[in-house]
Amino acid sequence: MGKKSISIRIVGMAFGCILLAGCDRAARPEGVATTTTTAASGQGTAEVGNPAPDFSLRDLDGKTISLRDYRGKMVVLEWFNPDCPFVRASHTKASLKTFPSTQLAKGVVWLAINSSAPGNAGHGAAKNAEGKKRYGMTYPVLLDESGETGKRYGATNTPHMFVIDPRGVLVYQGAIDNSPDGEGESPEGGKLVNYVGAALDAVAAGRPVTVKSTKAYGCGVKY
Repeated sequence: MGKKSISIRIVGMAFGCILLAGCDRAARPEGVATTTTTAASGQGTAEVGNPAPDFSLRDLDGKTISLRDYRGKMVVLEWFNPDCPFVRASHTKASLKTFPSTQLAKGVVWLAINSSAPGNAGHGAAKNAEGKKRYGMTYPVLLDESGETGKRYGATNTPHMFVIDPRGVLVYQGAIDNSPDGEGESPEGGKLVNYVGAALDAVAAGRPVTVKSTKAYGCGVKY
């Protein structure tokens, strides 16, 4: 695939995000009681090398899930929006299609978080339940309607990934991989690199994480 066609595809996907956001501003909020969110007080902002800020958020069934419940396990956080073209591409064609399942089988905890505010693209329990089913996601989607958790972590895009080691320390934040088209077809340097996978492998082997931070790509989080 030529550089010109790749650029056109990326611009088209980004324009799709803009259209979604614009249309959704006028949409009626999907007010669902199960979307109430809370975050632990007294926590600082997320920073690689420091303890990951705790949070408590409700899943699509109204169950409260807290990060502290998973201390002692590897945890991956995935900022999610079912309406985002980059999320759709990654979940149907590229790095998020089968990779989460392989990690869940290894005992890794994987949590998707949606910080879309009421009235914005991707908001609401019903929409996220449909997206979760469409993408075959077997892990929880947590709703952060207030955006408090997303802002605390500095989540800027969907997808935006965070890896937390068993000690509760944030060891990686950024893109899922080095292919900003979301489809795995335009990796920088010519070879696809899964940054999250590399971080998980390093921690499992007792090695330092080499790439600790990258720039996330995708749609902007709809706070």
